[in-house]
Amino acid sequence: MLTRGGYIKRIPPDVLKAQKRGGKGLIGIATKEEDVVSQFFVANTHDNLLFFTNSGKVFQTKAYEVPESSRQSKGKAVVNFLNISSSELITAVVPIPKDHKDDIFLFMATTKGMIKKVDMESFSAVRKSGMITIKLHQGDELGWVLPTSGNDQVMLVTSEGNSVRFKEKDVRPTGRAAAGVIGVRLDKKDDKVVGADVIPAGVEKGLQILVVMQNGYGKRTDLRAYKTQKRGGRGIMTAKITPKTGKLVSAHVTSEENKDLIAVSRKGHVIRTSVRSISVLSRATQGVRIMKVESGDGLALVVLV
Repeated sequence: MLTRGGYIKRIPPDVLKAQKRGGKGLIGIATKEEDVVSQFFVANTHDNLLFFTNSGKVFQTKAYEVPESSRQSKGKAVVNFLNISSSELITAVVPIPKDHKDDIFLFMATTKGMIKKVDMESFSAVRKSGMITIKLHQGDELGWVLPTSGNDQVMLVTSEGNSVRFKEKDVRPTGRAAAGVIGVRLDKKDDKVVGADVIPAGVEKGLQILVVMQNGYGKRTDLRAYKTQKRGGRGIMTAKITPKTGKLVSAHVTSEENKDLIAVSRKGHVIRTSVRSISVLSRATQGVRIMKVESGDGLALVVLV
């Protein structure tokens, strides 16, 4: 778990017991009042962790170097592990197993809909001071970094409920210092990408798109409802946005392997519930309540286990 204020900790997943959807959740991390949970991911202790920041830099450490903490503790300051400036936010973390394959790419997506693909070998020697991974336009931020095989498909979902599904091969690999290309065009000024995920090559049957809204609603939709398009378009509707649901905050590709969903609110409330308990509905629907969200709070992110 990582907070926007720069605290990090690791806890065993079984500390967060499964609950029924629609509950209030339990406290997963003790944050200061102005702090919020910003990253939540699953890794093995001997993985290399690549930390990517909103400004497009990458830093590296071992998972076991992050101290194990209790559920209630706030963790340790991330500046103790990484040579990161106080103005930068960590927006993506990629655990890299020791025995990873050589033909892996890292696929990047920004909040303004730009995308980029870089060969994994470009990250074999990350300096302590960090390295640049993408050249960003003014006002844009790096939000997602996803390992891909070179033959996968990618799904981008926006806060206004649009989505685009395209072939990874539509994006050629570039060097670390290069800028990206357009992945999805945004309709409104305040629209942004809220989800980027990989559809593995040759695996479509049984996959769904799970979307979660700010006010605690969510749903799954069959992947077959989303045709493959060219990158760079506005995409198609994936959820009906209403004042009751709030805008989309998260989107994931789910499979039978994803048994549980862990949702974290901005104020640090956590709920772990079964993915199967979330209804499979059509694209143009609002979804079901996953978590009761208090007034003034809102869901911040979701991880699948």
